[in-house]
Amino acid sequence: MTTDTTPHAVVEFWNQAGPTHWFAKNEAFDKRFRETFYTAHFQAARRELEAWAAQPEGALALLLLLDQYPRNAFRGTAHMFATDPLARFYARKVIEAQLDQQIETALRGFCYLPFEHSEDADDQRLSLELHEKLNPQDIRWAKEHADIIERFGRFPHRNDVLGRVSTEEERAFLAAGGFAG
Repeated sequence: MTTDTTPHAVVEFWNQAGPTHWFAKNEAFDKRFRETFYTAHFQAARRELEAWAAQPEGALALLLLLDQYPRNAFRGTAHMFATDPLARFYARKVIEAQLDQQIETALRGFCYLPFEHSEDADDQRLSLELHEKLNPQDIRWAKEHADIIERFGRFPHRNDVLGRVSTEEERAFLAAGGFAG
């Protein structure tokens, strides 16, 4: 396991993985991601990598470690969502400092995903606004997330791992093939 990770190493790993791995369930990729950046994820969670947020590549790396990494490394557990509030905190700072504008378009959306992953309606509105500016033709997923939050006030597919009781409507939504993460 890496203990001396750089922002470049995180971004390069993610960039090389590419879209085929970014949103797919792949045990081998998840394992490699988990083992490569396990220590860095927990350093980010303890805010020990906060200095990274001062420049674009570091800010992106921090967001990847706090938002994307746990979704892969801890798939199927509550820890998938444990660092979401911190990811949103840094994502706001990135946007306020306009560091997102200095990140290549193909990766910029990862600065906005913490808002898309939020169960807060205001965060969902911000996600839609940011994704619309980034690529209006590719707003489908942000819209789908926002619609689920508008309908349920939370993501029903998270209920089991978070120990929440699903409503009848949520169970029906999931049984009918509704978004399951």
